[in-house]
Amino acid sequence: MKPVLSVHAGTPYLPWRDPREATRLLRYALRRHGFTHTYQSNGTGMSVLSVLIDLTVWCRNGLFVWNEGGRQTCHPAADPAGAARLISRHHRGPIFGDTPSGEGGDPRVHVLPVTGSVRD
Repeated sequence: MKPVLSVHAGTPYLPWRDPREATRLLRYALRRHGFTHTYQSNGTGMSVLSVLIDLTVWCRNGLFVWNEGGRQTCHPAADPAGAARLISRHHRGPIFGDTPSGEGGDPRVHVLPVTGSVRD
């Protein structure tokens, strides 16, 4: 039997309070940035996402946490799309049309690495 979480009537569903759900949303956001081979593992009160050989993202206490260039980076778990943008900028380069003001270009078009593979 699965445990039932107690939620009071009228309480909005907040996925980032559940590290598993927040990490799942981050995984989907990263997929839109070209990170297609990720692995998620969940534990009590935390979740971890293996993105690249040198990139692991932890989710606990309402934060995504990862290392960039030897420095710990934190981002609110309430914003998985924002965390995905930060990770993508550091590990894949800027998104097409990504400017400091957030304007310009088509936000649906992303720069992906050249792989040498051919797709029809």
